[in-house]
Amino acid sequence: MRRNWRTPFFVTLVFLAVIVPSAVRFYTDWLWFGETGYQDVFATTLAAQGALGGAAMALAFGVLLLNIRIALRALSVRTLVLTTREGPIAIPVDRRGVQAVSTAVATVLALLCGLYASSQWQEWLMFRHAQPFGEVDPVLGRDISFYIFRLPFLDVLRGYLLVLIVLSGAAAAAVYVVAGAIDVNLIRRGGIVDLIRGLRIVAPAKRHLAALAAALLLVLAFEAYLDVPRLLTTPAGIVHGAANVDVAVRIPVLRLLMVAALAGAALALFQMATASWWPIMTAAALYIGVTGAGSVGAAVMHRFVIAPNEQARETPFIEHNIKATRKAFALDTVEERELSGDTLLTRADIEANDATLGNVRLWDPEPLLQTFAQIQEIRTYYDFVSVHNDRYKINGQYRQIMLSARELDSQSLPNRNWINERLTFTHGYGLTLGPVNQVTPEGLPVLFIKDLPPQSSVDLTVEEPSIYYGQRSNDYVFVRTKAREFHYPKGEDNVYTSYEGTGGVPVSGFLRRLLFSIRFRSFKVLLSNDITNESRVMFHRQMSERITRIAPFLQYDPDPYLVISNGRLLWLQDGYTSSRHYPYSTPAANGVNYIRNSVKATVDAYHGTVAFYLIDGKDPIALTYQRIFPSLFRPLADMPEDMRTRLRYPEGIFALQASMYATYHMTNPAVFYNKEDLWEIPATETVPQLRVMQPYYTIMRLPGEQTPEFIQMLPFAPARKDNLASWMVARSDGEHYGRLRVFQFPKQKVVFGPRQIVARINQDQAIAPQITLWNQQGSEVLQGTLLVIPIEESLLYIQPLYLRSAGGRIPELKRVIVAHQNQIVMEETLEKALERLFPGDAEGAARHAPPVVEPSTGIASRPAQNNELLASAREHYRRALQAQRVGNWSLYVEEIRKLGEVLNKIGK
Repeated sequence: MRRNWRTPFFVTLVFLAVIVPSAVRFYTDWLWFGETGYQDVFATTLAAQGALGGAAMALAFGVLLLNIRIALRALSVRTLVLTTREGPIAIPVDRRGVQAVSTAVATVLALLCGLYASSQWQEWLMFRHAQPFGEVDPVLGRDISFYIFRLPFLDVLRGYLLVLIVLSGAAAAAVYVVAGAIDVNLIRRGGIVDLIRGLRIVAPAKRHLAALAAALLLVLAFEAYLDVPRLLTTPAGIVHGAANVDVAVRIPVLRLLMVAALAGAALALFQMATASWWPIMTAAALYIGVTGAGSVGAAVMHRFVIAPNEQARETPFIEHNIKATRKAFALDTVEERELSGDTLLTRADIEANDATLGNVRLWDPEPLLQTFAQIQEIRTYYDFVSVHNDRYKINGQYRQIMLSARELDSQSLPNRNWINERLTFTHGYGLTLGPVNQVTPEGLPVLFIKDLPPQSSVDLTVEEPSIYYGQRSNDYVFVRTKAREFHYPKGEDNVYTSYEGTGGVPVSGFLRRLLFSIRFRSFKVLLSNDITNESRVMFHRQMSERITRIAPFLQYDPDPYLVISNGRLLWLQDGYTSSRHYPYSTPAANGVNYIRNSVKATVDAYHGTVAFYLIDGKDPIALTYQRIFPSLFRPLADMPEDMRTRLRYPEGIFALQASMYATYHMTNPAVFYNKEDLWEIPATETVPQLRVMQPYYTIMRLPGEQTPEFIQMLPFAPARKDNLASWMVARSDGEHYGRLRVFQFPKQKVVFGPRQIVARINQDQAIAPQITLWNQQGSEVLQGTLLVIPIEESLLYIQPLYLRSAGGRIPELKRVIVAHQNQIVMEETLEKALERLFPGDAEGAARHAPPVVEPSTGIASRPAQNNELLASAREHYRRALQAQRVGNWSLYVEEIRKLGEVLNKIGK
């Protein structure tokens, strides 16, 4: 009775603890995919997982059970006698029980095989729907699609068959040993021949295991067949892919090994008909001999034939590697141009590049984020997660801006309870947006859009500022409930709202409430009187998670960004198609050796609507996914025109391409072999830690172009050198989207690099003491990103300095350092620094930069200008006194002269 009571109880407990939650999660996920409109994508994925996993499990169960049942025929006794040190032990044998156990073992092992196979659904679907690349590898002549789509699945199949045969052999051998059909006499025997001679196997067991050995050798022959093309996707010393020794020795050996394995399989089958051991021993010796001979032959050829003439021998394969890597990373279309690099800029050059200098990014994301947190979060439960860099047409001008969404942080609510977290505080509200280069007299950023509700001082407006889906929105909430939904604070009171969008899964009735209560593990969902049949539940609200759950087979850029399109807030995230199997292509640091920015995904911050746009219709991987999921991708033409102007080339792929181009700009095999012209991304600092430059966005007029455009750039330095070799840009606007261009300086000329400029700044007699003094006066100097700004045929280096009081949290932009050639200056503003470097008309000097504005009105004012002049006068006077103390009389005279100029301007 006790056993009968415990078994149903245990089964019921497992059902309630495991089966029910899994079923509920599956069904609610099905509802969620229905809400997003991608239920067919989910269904295709489930069908592939079910079909592949079911077929693999059924085959594994049949094969395992068949082999175990065949082996059980040897168990003909009713009592099994085991010999131990204490004497023989008789164990009664229940054949029905043994068969039940064997069925259970086969079921468990088959289930594991099925689960493994189902996890490979992506390889299976890509194998079935593979699209051709239209290009073949240079050695075997196979289309690249074989390596990208077919070889990975064939590898999965090989691994599955190998595991299945090994498990079948192990299970059958174990049964035979227990049944006494296999007996190994190890007394006074040591070698492999003695071991085999001492092995006693009854005829049925011998035939069975010989058949399994034949199957194993067939799989090894299949493996040798796959190893031939795999040589083109694996490293081979000097290059990635098949090298000289691979083509000359390893590929022929692998083909011979395939023949040896097939011959061995035939010998194993012959072993079933003979009592002698020579067939199976010959098969093993043949396979091992060919493998060993191939390894020895490859080593001998490399040492005595290739190594003495490596460059000449490997030149064709170096060419294969260069061509494939450049193609795989889209570097073969990079436009290259030479620059003189030694042009001395003039005032006319500065004024001619007004658009470039008028959009220099003086606010770094990190200090700007800290400043936003202090002046625009307004309430403790709001949070600015990241700062996004973009460009807009504002009041008729093409302006680079930085913006950040004001999201809700439910963890920071002053009164955390279920109603507040799930029903009342459901969304963030609004954003801050301002130019990258303007500053108030207090050193704070100028904001075009700010406060609650959002106030805009320009012609850029936000009609729906509510943010239900964002970077922080990772908790579920209910909307359209009886509870008042917090909208935004207003003075001492709050403004409330009711959600009117299309986001969220309808609650509908009691059954769904019960299901969501189980999913979220909260009885309050079921018992709450505020939740009605009209309510909707939002979950998977974090925009990156939302996109990834729909299309997990894409890689995504780690920097999604917020855009304003037709008055709405949308998140935009870049999706990549990538592979690790492109033949002859060298992998990047993350292991990927093929990548394309083929997809743009958007998420509406209010409705949660997700859209995937295919922007590269020539990418075979993206086209393969399009065949698998016909309704997933929309053409780029379907994207709203206003949204298309927000597209920017992503930083992640550009950084990857730049790191590969540092080596693969060398297309001459001899230069590549000797690494004569290797580049690297320069560092600005090495102490206390290496600080390598990162790509950054800016608006500039590229050399040879007529209009400014939004680009991303990164400089290069020669390996182990500090001077500059070149700089690379990725274009983002219009028809130029995704085009890469490199501007290279002459190798015989020295152009100062970032580390050299930083060293000169730290050694400057006027700048270095000032920074040291600030750091000693209860404040902290934050040195911003050193920007390389190309102007005509030359360069400007610009670095902002931020000052933060000790223990304070608001960095203020106080100085701008500008360097050109061997000149370095530091002034309060960029226009003053440029005026000092390139003296000229004062009005012309200020043309490239917008005026300083008051934070309250946003309108340039005469008192504000006078306040700035007074602050500048005090600074020049302080500098003069400092120069007098240290005996630097040339600097003293210069500062007094500037003090007089400033005093003459006050009041005019």
